[in-house]
Amino acid sequence: MVVFNEMTKEKLYTKIMALIDERIETAQMAIASAKESRDSETKSSVGDKYETGRTLMQQEVEKNRVQLHKAEMLKTELENIDVKKKFDKVEFGSLVSDGINLYFIATALGKIDVDGKSCFCISLASPIGKALHNKSVGDKVTFMGRTIEVVEIE
Repeated sequence: MVVFNEMTKEKLYTKIMALIDERIETAQMAIASAKESRDSETKSSVGDKYETGRTLMQQEVEKNRVQLHKAEMLKTELENIDVKKKFDKVEFGSLVSDGINLYFIATALGKIDVDGKSCFCISLASPIGKALHNKSVGDKVTFMGRTIEVVEIE
């Protein structure tokens, strides 16, 4: 049976924030690298090749800016979570156990491992997030043909 003393919300939150910080840093480095490549592209005798290379590098910069923006927005959203708050119902920021799995209701990051234990980080907009939303301990939901009972909420 999965219980909260095996994984604290604080440790999980710290790991998630570290992953988001890593995404931000990766996007920033990719932007810097693409800008450097774009700016160091030398004009060749074939002007079209030069312009095509610069255009591709600029597209790479823009793609990474979008990724950076998404990661920064995600971090801002997650910073609103009070990891010490106790919940009576499943809502944004709650950690939920069904006795088998743990679900952190925040954002869709998938499975996160902390201290050898797994937790599914899901958003309220996900199908399982919608099914669990506003449920209390003892409530049951059916998801993908299986019954999930909310055993614990933190």
